[in-house]
Amino acid sequence: MIKSNKLAKVVFGSTFFTAMIVPAMALAQEGGGVALETPAQIAKYTAAGASMCIAAMSAAYAQAKIGSAAAGTLAERPEVGMNMIIMMALPEVIVLLGFVIAFMIGTM
Repeated sequence: MIKSNKLAKVVFGSTFFTAMIVPAMALAQEGGGVALETPAQIAKYTAAGASMCIAAMSAAYAQAKIGSAAAGTLAERPEVGMNMIIMMALPEVIVLLGFVIAFMIGTM
């Protein structure tokens, strides 16, 4: 039986790998695509993809933890519902910042 910690690492690794490969395959078209001529350009677009991928995964992890805590809190104290909605929205700022960083790296 696989331990849950090892399973989590496999799932995270495969998700990270997929998030890095799928956009590369989408950009691998024959005409009109982005011409990656130098290793610096390849590194730049890889860094932009990694920044967006890491930001999205960290926000998803934070929302998972906040969501489970919010469900328990709302079961005991329904009056804090609005606070929990705000707490669920805060990790999305991480994704927005990751997108801004990816955009800044991509346009350098």
